[in-house]
Amino acid sequence: MPFTPIHLGAGLAVKAVGRQQVSLLIFAGSQVLMDIEPLLGIINGWPVLHGLSHTLGGALIIAMLAALIGKPLSQWLLRWLKLPAQRLTWRVALLSALIGTLSHIGLDAIMHSDMNPFWPIQNGNSWLGLITIDQLHLLCLGLGLFGATVIVIQHKMRRE
Repeated sequence: MPFTPIHLGAGLAVKAVGRQQVSLLIFAGSQVLMDIEPLLGIINGWPVLHGLSHTLGGALIIAMLAALIGKPLSQWLLRWLKLPAQRLTWRVALLSALIGTLSHIGLDAIMHSDMNPFWPIQNGNSWLGLITIDQLHLLCLGLGLFGATVIVIQHKMRRE
């Protein structure tokens, strides 16, 4: 299923550790951009759903696009929602997008047999089955719980 929310577990953990150096909005946006190709593949019945967008080169291009779109969009959304936020720099935007797209490749490579993540350097998917899909989902869930817990604690400590 494209646009899987399970990837956000990794995003919450990265946000908890990176704090103001990471934008969760841009991380999430990069995840959505990564899965446009598989969505189109599902709609059109393509035999390979995880093609160029799910290679390192594709991830780097999508990260640049995610940063360019995500920075102004995130700033607007945070202002519109009247949420306090740190100043979102281009460095934070690009770092968040890179972490988002590269982690997406790593997580998807473990479970999707149609991926060729290191193309054109290497053909095939050497990460396929590195852990089971259930273990992968538990890892993402655990990362999400860790990240959410740390973020809540950090928020409470700032308020005191």
